[in-house]
Amino acid sequence: MQDTSSIKVWDISVRVFHWALVVCFALAYITGEIEIETLHAWLGYIIIGLLIYRVVWGLIGTKYARFSNFICGPAEIKSYIKSLLSTHPRHYLGHNPAGGVMVVLLIVGLTAVSWTGLKAYEAEGKGPLAAAPAITFSIPVAQADDDWNGYNRGDHGGHSKGDDEFWEEAHEATVYFMLLLIALHLGGVAVSSLLHRENLARAMVTGRKRLPKE
Repeated sequence: MQDTSSIKVWDISVRVFHWALVVCFALAYITGEIEIETLHAWLGYIIIGLLIYRVVWGLIGTKYARFSNFICGPAEIKSYIKSLLSTHPRHYLGHNPAGGVMVVLLIVGLTAVSWTGLKAYEAEGKGPLAAAPAITFSIPVAQADDDWNGYNRGDHGGHSKGDDEFWEEAHEATVYFMLLLIALHLGGVAVSSLLHRENLARAMVTGRKRLPKE
């Protein structure tokens, strides 16, 4: 018998993306903490691939996966948040306006994590950025100290210790930012599930969400 109380919202690729991202980020965090560098880097590459997929699918994908379906203006976001304080919060089949903001923040946050990770890896002379041909500009100087000349000769592999430390700290900061966003995301899912009386985590497994009551 066909279920008429719910509707298919999340297509299979969105669900696979979501849970693959959860697993990869968790493993990347763990491997970063215990310093399994190669595996950590490959997990980062997979996350970059997932991000590229999500951006493309957000432009050309199914109805509820598209950014145009859930990116709202400030007025609609404010109106939705106000409705949460009432006894009848506004129901959305796809992402609600607050959830849409969180999706964008998570994509931006993961992009920052990925970029700083690539730069930190490059500072060690590794990864795709280090392998790519660099465009350099030479500035003639009449006199320079031995350290600067040594740097220009490539004695430091084209990267300074300061670069290494800067990008490592930047990468760590963006990871902490992501952990904050994840905590807010989980809290928002829990609150929305309670207020709307539906299991949003299960919906990301089955792909189905309940239809609003008339």
